[in-house]
Amino acid sequence: MEYIKRSQVESEAEDNKIREAVEGMLSRIRAEGETAVAEYARTLDSWDQPFVLSEEKKRRLISEVTDQEKEDIQFAHAQIKRFAEAQRASLTEFDMETEPGVRLGQRIVPVNCAGCYVPGGRYAHAASAIMSIATAKVAGVPFVVAASPPRGASIAPQVAYAMDLAGADMILEMGGVQAVATMAFGLFGARPADILVGPGNAYVAEAKRLLFGEVGIDVFAGPTESAVIVDETADPMTVAIDLAGQAEHGPNSPVWLFTTSRELADTVDRILPKIAKDFPSGDVIAAAWRDYGEIVYCETREEVCEVSDRYASEHLQVIAEDLDWWKERLKNYGSLFLGEGANVTHGDKCSGTNHILPTKGAARYTGGLNVMKFLKILTWQKISEEANFTFSSVASRISRLEGMDGHARACDWRLKKYFPDTDWDFDVADQQRYD
Repeated sequence: MEYIKRSQVESEAEDNKIREAVEGMLSRIRAEGETAVAEYARTLDSWDQPFVLSEEKKRRLISEVTDQEKEDIQFAHAQIKRFAEAQRASLTEFDMETEPGVRLGQRIVPVNCAGCYVPGGRYAHAASAIMSIATAKVAGVPFVVAASPPRGASIAPQVAYAMDLAGADMILEMGGVQAVATMAFGLFGARPADILVGPGNAYVAEAKRLLFGEVGIDVFAGPTESAVIVDETADPMTVAIDLAGQAEHGPNSPVWLFTTSRELADTVDRILPKIAKDFPSGDVIAAAWRDYGEIVYCETREEVCEVSDRYASEHLQVIAEDLDWWKERLKNYGSLFLGEGANVTHGDKCSGTNHILPTKGAARYTGGLNVMKFLKILTWQKISEEANFTFSSVASRISRLEGMDGHARACDWRLKKYFPDTDWDFDVADQQRYD
C-alpha cells in the first residue's frame, strides 16, 4: 500500500482537553443537579426557558413544518421503522428441554427507559431523531426521553415533528453534556435512562463514554467517518462528490479513499478541493479534506480489503466490479453501501438502515444502533429433582476442582435431600444441627 495523501492532524491533545472538561461538568451536575444544568444552559446556549417541551409549544412548532417536509420525514420514518421491525422479528424467545427434567430458555425484555440525543448545532438532524427514537419504540421501550439543543427560541420545528412522529414520551430542549447528564440522572422530571443513544459532538460522545457502565450506551462515537473503495471502473467525479458530501459533517470528519487505480486517486486528489469550493459548506469540507482526508493506493483488491478492515470505517461505500465479492470479503465497517447507486446519504437520511454507527475503529467489534441495543436477553432454567442426580453431581465436582467448596455444598445438599437412600460420598452436615 502507498499513501498518496495522509492526515495532517494528531488529535490526542484535544481529546485530553475534552475529557477533562466533561469530567468536571459531570462531577458538578452530580453534586448540584438541576441548578448546575440550568447554569450550563444559560452559559453555553443562552437558554433560560423551560427545558421540557410543552404540548402547546410542540404543536406550535409542528405547525411551522411544511407539508412536503412532513411527507419526507414520514417516508424516512416508515423505512427506518420497517427495517427495525425486521430486526426485532429476527429475535425469538424459546423454551427447550436439553435433558430429561431440564428446561432452559430465554426471554427478550426491553429496557425501561432510553435517552435519545439528537444533535442540533450546525444542522437540524431530523433523521437522527427517527433513527434513535423509532428504533427504541420498535424494541418496546415504554418510555423514551429525547433531547436536542435549542436553536434560538426553540429546537428546530422539523426535529420536534420527527421526535413526536417517532414516539418520544418526553422532549427536552437541551443540548451538550448537560442534556446527556439530565437523561442519565433523571432530572427535570425525566426517568433515569437505562441506555443513552444518539450521535453528538466530541463533548456529547465523551459524556456518554464516561457514563458507560453506570448506564448503557449505543456505541463509542467520534467524528463521522466515511471511506470509499473504488477500482478503475469508478467515475472520479462521483467519488469526489461523495467524499466531499461526507466531509460536510465537520472540519474534523475523516474521509478516506482506498483504490487500486492510481490514475483515479490522482484525479480525485486534484478535483476534490475545487468541488468543495462550489458547496455552500465548502469551508468545512476543505478543512476536513486538508487535515483528515487520506488516499491509499493498493496493488490488489485483497490488499484494499486488509486496509479497509484495519481502518474499520463508520460508513463504507464500494464502487467497483463484482460487488458480491466485496460484500463477502469486507468485515469491519459500520454500514456498507454497495454500488454507485447506494450513496451514504441514503443511509444517513431515509433508506432504512440506522445511521448511528461506530467510529474510531470500534467497527472491529461492534455494529451500529439496532433494536437489540434496547433489549436484554434474559435466560432462565428449571431443573427437576430427578435431573439433580446428574446436574448436582457434576456441578459439585466441578466446584471442588475449582476450589469453591460453598458452591459444591449447595449441590451436595440437594443430592442428599432428593436421594436420601443413596450413599453419597459428600461431607454434608445433618439438617438437625440447624433446627
